[in-house]
Amino acid sequence: MEYVFELDVSGKVEDVVETLLQLHRASCLDKLGDQTAMITAILQSRLARTSFDKNRFQSVSEKLHMECKAEMVTPLVTNPGHACVTDTTLYFQPLNGYPKPVVQIMLQDIRRIYKRRHGLMPLGLEVFCTEDDLCSDIYLKFYERQDRDDLYFYIATYLEHHVPERTAEGYTLQWQRGLLSNYQYLLHLNSLADRSCSDLSQYPVFPWVIGDYSSSELDLSNPETFRDLSKPVGALNQERLERLLTRYREMPEPRFMYGSHYSSPGYVLFYLVRIAPEYMLCLQNGRFDNADRMFNSIAETWKNCLDGATDFKELIPEFYGDDVSFLVNSLKLDLGKRQGGQLVNDVELPPWARSPEDFLQKSRAALESEHVSEHLHEWIDLVFGYKQQGRDAVGAHNGVVFVSLFPVFHPLTYEGGVDLNSIEDPDEKVAMLTQILEFGQTPRQLFVTPHPRRITPKFKSLSQPSSYNASTADSPGEESFEDLTEESRTLAWSNITRLEPQEQHRIHKEAVTGIAVSRNGSSIFTTSQDSTLKMFSKESRMLQRSISFSNMALSSCLLLPGDATVISSSWDNNIYFYSIAFGRRQDTLMGHDDAVSKICWHDNRLYSASWDSTVKVWSGVPAEMPCARKQHFELLAELEHDVSVDTISLNAAGTLLASGTKEGTVTIWDLTTATLLHQIPCHEGTVGDSAFSPDSRHVLSTGADSRLNVIDVQTGMLISSLTADEPQRCILWDGSSVVSGSQSGELLVWDLLGGRVSKRIQGHAGAVTCMWMNEQCSNVITGGEDRQIMFWKLQY
Repeated sequence: MEYVFELDVSGKVEDVVETLLQLHRASCLDKLGDQTAMITAILQSRLARTSFDKNRFQSVSEKLHMECKAEMVTPLVTNPGHACVTDTTLYFQPLNGYPKPVVQIMLQDIRRIYKRRHGLMPLGLEVFCTEDDLCSDIYLKFYERQDRDDLYFYIATYLEHHVPERTAEGYTLQWQRGLLSNYQYLLHLNSLADRSCSDLSQYPVFPWVIGDYSSSELDLSNPETFRDLSKPVGALNQERLERLLTRYREMPEPRFMYGSHYSSPGYVLFYLVRIAPEYMLCLQNGRFDNADRMFNSIAETWKNCLDGATDFKELIPEFYGDDVSFLVNSLKLDLGKRQGGQLVNDVELPPWARSPEDFLQKSRAALESEHVSEHLHEWIDLVFGYKQQGRDAVGAHNGVVFVSLFPVFHPLTYEGGVDLNSIEDPDEKVAMLTQILEFGQTPRQLFVTPHPRRITPKFKSLSQPSSYNASTADSPGEESFEDLTEESRTLAWSNITRLEPQEQHRIHKEAVTGIAVSRNGSSIFTTSQDSTLKMFSKESRMLQRSISFSNMALSSCLLLPGDATVISSSWDNNIYFYSIAFGRRQDTLMGHDDAVSKICWHDNRLYSASWDSTVKVWSGVPAEMPCARKQHFELLAELEHDVSVDTISLNAAGTLLASGTKEGTVTIWDLTTATLLHQIPCHEGTVGDSAFSPDSRHVLSTGADSRLNVIDVQTGMLISSLTADEPQRCILWDGSSVVSGSQSGELLVWDLLGGRVSKRIQGHAGAVTCMWMNEQCSNVITGGEDRQIMFWKLQY
């Protein structure tokens, strides 16, 4: 047959034809090693003759830091080209211009970076610009390790608040105390063990936890419902295990026990064929698998993993996520017809699952169940821990002991199993690399001693996963990899008792009521009962501006994204917008019938609390130029209360609001529908401050009655109440530890899980009235009735 191609790339036809002829000559060579060597030579020649096109820079003022050859890793395919990093941007320019001529990532957008192992060699680098996504923005594989390390070091240095990747033990402590769910913890371990969604040979691996796929109801209180997590899949069926041991003893060298791995590209695509058919076709030379061997049924797949002679696969994260697309043939793919005559369509679910959504929800519930929490450490020992390889692995039929030549999986699946650079024969090298990439790779070993059990914290309800799954929950944050800021945040809170005062400045004539800080931390804005908004320079330690909007007290302030506008609330019923660049008031919102007590901002919406017994939700963006037409603020909702509202707080997603009144009631509102969820009279006297936990499942409130109360968002139940020896006026917390500002001027650090005060630190000469903490939780600024602002810093 004759094919005619129309090129959809820039460049000369002659150049493309020349390359095609070279590749054709390579394909005509007899040996696979010789073919690969020639193709590699062609590629390296092209890379050597080209360089990154500097005309692709976003700005002429960009300064090139480094440039090197690299490959962009995508499932099953690596795309060669040139990587370079400037003082502002990371670029990758593929030789073939696919998927686009240049991939560019602003350094300021990078949230997480990881060094990766690719093909058992330390050559990979993965970059994430998101906090809660499984998939990265780019995965690069370098030809030289030094290039990878140099690029990583430059980006890590650029990231202002970068901290080194957390160790597995650091996450273990959080998981033990219930601060990480089982799902989150397994995601972290997979990431630390070099597993990536961009690399099908090292796709994240999750365990089968349910062993019952035939009952009409799933009983998570029955231990018989679950798989034995102390054994690898290959050892779950004792009869099959005996057959495998017999075969192993009769096998010639090199011997190994399992003929397939628990995670490989083929197994991953077995599960994902309905949403990634192109990868399956690529892996299997343009064909789908035999219809009877497809992912047809959950129960059949589990049975084959128990009984099959060569099937020992575990699961992938999608089985515990919320995207059902991999279970449904929404693309209407022709996946063949089974021997019984039925077409392969959607995956058949177990009887206890009413729908794909129900299946995933119950699978996640099983993963987070008490039984799995008590035994998950046993599976971690097998996959990431001390039973992965070495003598301890022999008894578990799960590892490799090189000295006694007892490999359970093929030696090439283990880190250190072979040094590809030492192999001179090109055919052997290609065969080795192909087996490494296609057979499956054992995760990097993270633990060399037995993994500890998960403990049940004393303050159980704060840490155990809740069934709350409404739109008001900040659910994306729970199922995410933590970014670099989150890692530094966790590190800071674990050392929060080491918070120490650094300096103090008296800049107001009355009590400080609000604090806002610019993103770079250089400018501090404060409001006071002396009716002024002040701008203080941290670098020069000098007061730069003092602004008065009225002769009445200002009650709070905040800085809008972009650091161009400060908003202040006032007892004169108004909200004022101040332009920093132009040094003047640019807008006034006359929004209430009584004093405005507190304001919050999220996603172009302003929330204002008032003594007129309302909380109002406004939509609108203030004018950017003082001379421009003032922006009209539209009232979206009015949340009615019985008495004056003294404080409000938002959850991280901006979907929930907690309000506190002068009579001690905390009210939780669903902002997506502007409806009241719960009204809890939990204080005697005014509610001083409130805050949501990071996962949005709990609200902490303080009051004039000296109590710290924890409320469950789902049920509205008061689940904990601690009493201080004096009122705590303001609070910061991470869901476990609390920093509170007291009436006497002390800062108190509370361990809510232990129900005690961990540290008392003397600060102000009068009550601490307001607190601000930076995003990384390493710096704190407080304001007090003593008219001072104090700077605090963690001492590691």
